[in-house]
Amino acid sequence: MTNVAVVGAQWGDEGKGKIVDWLSERADVVVRFQGGHNAGHTLVIDGKVYKLSLLPSGIVRENKQSVIGSGVVLDPWALLDEIARIGEQDVVVGPDRLKISETVPLILPVHRDLDRLREEAAGKAKIGTTGRGIGPAYEDKVGRRAIRLGDLADEKTLDDRIDRLLAHHDPLRKGLGEAPLDGAALKAELLEIAPRILPFAAPVWRELNIARKAGKRVLFEGAQGALLDIDYGTYPYVTSSNTMAGQAAAGSGVGPGAVGYVLGIVKAYTTRVGSGPFPTELEDAIGQRLGERGHEFGTVTGRKRRCGWFDACLVRQTATISGITGVALTKLDVLDGFEELKICTGYRVDGVEYDHLPAAAALQAKAEPIYETMPGWSESTEGARRWADLPAAAVKYVKRVEELIETPVALLSTSPERDDTILVTDPFAG
Repeated sequence: MTNVAVVGAQWGDEGKGKIVDWLSERADVVVRFQGGHNAGHTLVIDGKVYKLSLLPSGIVRENKQSVIGSGVVLDPWALLDEIARIGEQDVVVGPDRLKISETVPLILPVHRDLDRLREEAAGKAKIGTTGRGIGPAYEDKVGRRAIRLGDLADEKTLDDRIDRLLAHHDPLRKGLGEAPLDGAALKAELLEIAPRILPFAAPVWRELNIARKAGKRVLFEGAQGALLDIDYGTYPYVTSSNTMAGQAAAGSGVGPGAVGYVLGIVKAYTTRVGSGPFPTELEDAIGQRLGERGHEFGTVTGRKRRCGWFDACLVRQTATISGITGVALTKLDVLDGFEELKICTGYRVDGVEYDHLPAAAALQAKAEPIYETMPGWSESTEGARRWADLPAAAVKYVKRVEELIETPVALLSTSPERDDTILVTDPFAG
């Protein structure tokens, strides 16, 4: 048996929650390795809906160890709110079930403020962040001025960290017309929450090493999607962390050889939240129909998602960079009833054809999709659990997607229900 890393292969919102939950039943440990509480997963289990942001998806299952790695940025207040919220759904989260890396950087109120102030100041040039302080927290991490979870255990260390933080943020706030930070108030907030969050702190790299030596199966869970990667996404309209599969190792504290099978989650069409290029976007009745049928609203923000045809060119690109072994194709049922379907196979920019999305922002903005048209199907695929339950045209569509992205389909999802899944290849079997 092998370990499995799950990553989004588009702009996020691909349906990772259901797939991770489906896989977590077969795993022993589930690890979040990057991102923050700007990402949302919706799980539907026996008709019960769970909405998670920071907590690994395995938390809703008993006898599963959940881990938050150092590649994540953690808002301790948001985490405790989330723990309390799912506690109302009879999911008990304690230090025995959840381990958080002692080196994880914390998202502070100052980060949320700065995120909001920058977006307001940017006007039409805004990135479209969730305003939850993710980017500023990552900036402080790489600027070596972050307050990390383990720092809360020592008041002298905390004083030093706060002084360094204020030395950077106060000039920024002054430039934005804001008052300086109250360091004493921030320290008081952190000391108040410390006893509630520190019990979860652990050297998770060591915990994962012990689990692996014991033969336990580890599921590495990513957030957002590959096209939001800070290095390889549609920069600057990206998130502030690496979302590719390579981050599963560094963000968890394991070697790259421990990751194993890489499962890319891919929606049968394409969506995007916020600003940035989107070559196959449909701002017409078809795009509206996709959004309505797919219930395309953000789990965390409630923002309406932009919708468009499937972009095989982009998925082929992200599958290559992430080293994706196989994909889970989700929301096939949303395409039911379309007379014809289109798949983007490349782009045309100023008369020149590309087999990938150029990195230059000016070229991305002018990229026109080159489409291949396929017949649709009138029958329903919703709830299908076998290939034989699918219309012939739907099978042809899936097979063509495989060919164009040069990656096999390992799982096929036909509804939000976890059991409405066609298994082609078991990722844990390698």
